[in-house]
Amino acid sequence: MSYVDGFVLPVPKAKLADYVKLARKAGKVFREHGALDYREWIADDVEPGKVTSFPRSVKLKPDEVVVFSYIVYKSRKQRDRVMAKAMQDPRLDGMAPKTMPFDAKRMFFGGFKALVKA
Repeated sequence: MSYVDGFVLPVPKAKLADYVKLARKAGKVFREHGALDYREWIADDVEPGKVTSFPRSVKLKPDEVVVFSYIVYKSRKQRDRVMAKAMQDPRLDGMAPKTMPFDAKRMFFGGFKALVKA
């Protein structure tokens, strides 16, 4: 089985190109340090729900879009090693919350261990 870090965040439409540039760089760095896969997805069918939804979860504004991303690892132990190396990689020095092309305070993320593989 494997381990996954998942992320959901709001990206201003005006900064989407900057976000894609950052994501491509981050994906390359994480893969070089051992991540098995790195994917970024833009919302296509995520209507605001009455109680909860992807747009509500990040307090989406009219000029933003929801991005969902994930990084796949062999295990939690391997994720911890890869994450430590990636966060020390000088190519990701610009990933401080104040310099991100989105509001990092409204991003949510977490690590998940496998439950079902069909």
